[in-house]
Amino acid sequence: MYALDAPRARDVVADLAARGQYHFTLAELRPTLGVSDEAARQALSRLAARGEIASPGRGFYVIVPPEYRRLGCLPADQFIPALMECRRVRYYTGLLSAAQYHGAAHHRPQEFQVILEKNRPAITCGSVRVAFVARRNMDAVSVQSFNNPRGTVLVSTVEATAVDLVGYMHRAGGVDQVAGVLSELGEDMDPKRLVDASKTASILWAQRLGYLLEHVGAGDKAVLLKDRVRRAARNFTKLLPAANADGAPRSKDWRLYVNADVETEA
Repeated sequence: MYALDAPRARDVVADLAARGQYHFTLAELRPTLGVSDEAARQALSRLAARGEIASPGRGFYVIVPPEYRRLGCLPADQFIPALMECRRVRYYTGLLSAAQYHGAAHHRPQEFQVILEKNRPAITCGSVRVAFVARRNMDAVSVQSFNNPRGTVLVSTVEATAVDLVGYMHRAGGVDQVAGVLSELGEDMDPKRLVDASKTASILWAQRLGYLLEHVGAGDKAVLLKDRVRRAARNFTKLLPAANADGAPRSKDWRLYVNADVETEA
């Protein structure tokens, strides 16, 4: 084994990019370089210092083309699918990040939000931040594939996104922002698929979601959901789980204590 200089490593990385491959692992690259792990890491570190590559995960690298050098990384949706495949972790893009794919462009999150089965630490790669949210029963959540310049990314459907937004309001900017996003997503929702999506989570989420959809003028999309709530919801719950509900008005249709004044964020 011999030491590896940065120009030679750069040539190997450039060849990958020329073939349309913008991510690689140390384990994949080291045999091609013909050096030890330590020598390969040092050469890749020098390329990273020049902004030519970045490492959003241990042993996992992305090639950063000139148009993304200011980010210091590829956009998250262009490397998360490969990173999750490398880690053998199931995922889908969710919450506000998913809402963007479905047309809610006015609520751009400051982090790319990814749903997993278990919690993981957030990733920071240059100015790109990826936050992970653990969700029960995620395998039952409906997803769809969206294209991007490096391949495809899995995203929760518009109905599943609505359910998750209500279930994780604290991760989506609060009830006002969630209501604003729902007002943008409502037009594209299918009432039957909305009911199916609600069955992947607690009935409490359906109670809150139905009320908010009516509140933002999308009550026609929640008619079937209301039938499900009437059949399945045994108790009143709170719109804001952590807030006091003493004296709050009640929505009988949704069996809900409306313990917040919801102002839809445009």
